[in-house]
Amino acid sequence: MKRNVRICKSNVAYKPSHGGRHITVNIDIKLSHLDDVSLIYQIQKGSHEAFAALVYRHSNRFYRITYRLVSNKDDAEDIVQEAFLKLWGRPELWDPNKQAKFTTWFYKVIINQCFDHNKKKKPLELPEGIEEFVDRNPGQDALLDAYQKQAILESFIRELPERQQLAVNLCFYEGLSNNEAAEIVGVKVKALQSLLMRAKTTLKDKVKQYLYGGLI
Repeated sequence: MKRNVRICKSNVAYKPSHGGRHITVNIDIKLSHLDDVSLIYQIQKGSHEAFAALVYRHSNRFYRITYRLVSNKDDAEDIVQEAFLKLWGRPELWDPNKQAKFTTWFYKVIINQCFDHNKKKKPLELPEGIEEFVDRNPGQDALLDAYQKQAILESFIRELPERQQLAVNLCFYEGLSNNEAAEIVGVKVKALQSLLMRAKTTLKDKVKQYLYGGLI
């Protein structure tokens, strides 16, 4: 039988650090001290409080990688919420006795949803928000220049093959170890390092082309 859940938080007002929609959650302080395995066991018993504690603990982490892969705040929030709700509906999908730690496994879930999402949409040339700097005042040129360079680099990263893009985001932006990143990508550590080297070479070449072309 399908369980229903409403993610609402009244005891703790929670503003995501990524600046997204303001949400609140019912957080049980006692549950917040439990590890992920214990929370999953509680969720399997139908504990809304344990589910809220897990969402509160990890939502920002998974939003960051999701936004980097889909480049849209609303889409990123929807993907993360959908993934957590799927976990609520079928918490047995993660078995701590057979699989990696929860965050490693959930990264894979999130990433697969991001790639499925991107296959249905035309990639954006630049991240959202760049238009805010078009009608700028004097003195904002330096800020715009820096933002444009970062935006162009982000667009180059999104043009990389999926596994290279993923390796760059997990290692350089999420700060994961090569071992954990390799497990998430589904390759050996040496193969991950090779992905990173190819990605760096490609990014350097594209940046040089832009520099020599006078576009940045």
